[in-house]
Amino acid sequence: MARMTLFNSPLLLGFDEVERTLDRVAKMSSDGYPPYNIEQLDEDRLRITLAVAGFSEDDLSIQREGDQLVVVGRQMVDANEQDRIFLHRGIAARQFQRRFVLADGIEIEGASLTNGLLDIDLKRPKQETRVQTIAINADKGRGKANNGRKTRALDVEDV
Repeated sequence: MARMTLFNSPLLLGFDEVERTLDRVAKMSSDGYPPYNIEQLDEDRLRITLAVAGFSEDDLSIQREGDQLVVVGRQMVDANEQDRIFLHRGIAARQFQRRFVLADGIEIEGASLTNGLLDIDLKRPKQETRVQTIAINADKGRGKANNGRKTRALDVEDV
């Protein structure tokens, strides 16, 4: 049985990678830890803020893997921690891995950790309009004669 997809229309050619990305996002863990915000700082800058209370810079790792931003938190077990007896432990100190799918051209400007909040600054490239002229040659194609038609150019705009 063939799978129906969002990009099944013949008018949407070449969107296979977008469809794979959407599938990957849908399969990502729906775990809400650590909580995060994504805010737009200005027209071409974004910031991801993760609440990572209890994690130090040494406990955190930020990497780019292809089109994904991967943030990993691993706390080392302290010798003093093993001897402590908790009556209630409500502060999460578990390991985590949070992935964000990045659009083409997104650049990572940097990261900072302040008061338990990890800020990752991203920059979006400016969208450029491309104009490409495609020549139409009636002599080539399916092997039919051009029937006296002339070759003309067609302007195509990518918006």
